[in-house]
Amino acid sequence: MNTGTTLVNGMATDSLSTLDRGLLYGDGLFETIAVHNRTPRRWSRHLARLQRGCARLGIAQPDAGLLETEAAALCRDAQRAVLKLIITRGTGGRGYRPDPAAAPTRILQLHPYPSWPADCALTGVRTRLCELRMGYNPALAGIKHLNRLEQVLARAEWDDPAVSEGLLQDQHGYLIEGTMSNVFLVRDNTLLTPGLTRCGVAGVTRGLILELAQQAGIETSVRNIAIGELTGMDEVFLCNSLIGIWPVNAIGDRQYPVGKLTQQLRAFLTDDMDKG
Repeated sequence: MNTGTTLVNGMATDSLSTLDRGLLYGDGLFETIAVHNRTPRRWSRHLARLQRGCARLGIAQPDAGLLETEAAALCRDAQRAVLKLIITRGTGGRGYRPDPAAAPTRILQLHPYPSWPADCALTGVRTRLCELRMGYNPALAGIKHLNRLEQVLARAEWDDPAVSEGLLQDQHGYLIEGTMSNVFLVRDNTLLTPGLTRCGVAGVTRGLILELAQQAGIETSVRNIAIGELTGMDEVFLCNSLIGIWPVNAIGDRQYPVGKLTQQLRAFLTDDMDKG
């Protein structure tokens, strides 16, 4: 990546101090944001989650206006791209104890937009159940912290290009999320998604889908979902800020249709994106 697509504390550079706690300990947070027509989409939602994560970890809140200015500068020529926003606790010496006076490090990166096949959103994708089980940590559940080793190890489990995503369970066999996505399921016209109070990432798009469904009068439920319940589901789909909604047409050997509720919510989400 060249310096024209990376800002570190407002400077055009791709260098970072080797004493940065994000590098040393994964001590920080990040957001992955779709950029359309030079605009970081759903900026306020991503910023709100970032701020909640900073409060949870005790990292000094970055200046919202400064982040917006830097993001706008980086995206000014981007018709379609991915903005990655990283906040670390900043630099410090050896040892885990955080310095309460540390100044956070701001890293903004601009990446090319992924070129997924159009069929992913139309006819759906094949998924698999990962062997890796996610550990419980309520103190970190929901936030998008930099420690992604569980996802790295889970994604390393397969190299079959026909499998687009792996689904993760917790220690007790409850469905949590995908390696890069949140998961929704439909049964008897009720929209279900796993609860994330003990592990997992509460995605921005996940939250928006729940809001849009409730506004449309669709019954929703956020609860523990045992893996055994997958056989009784009518529809399954994935979501994140880049893919929007991808229907799931298979989990292993179990097949699913691209259902009406999935299609309806995908249309709602597209309309919302068009509004900015």
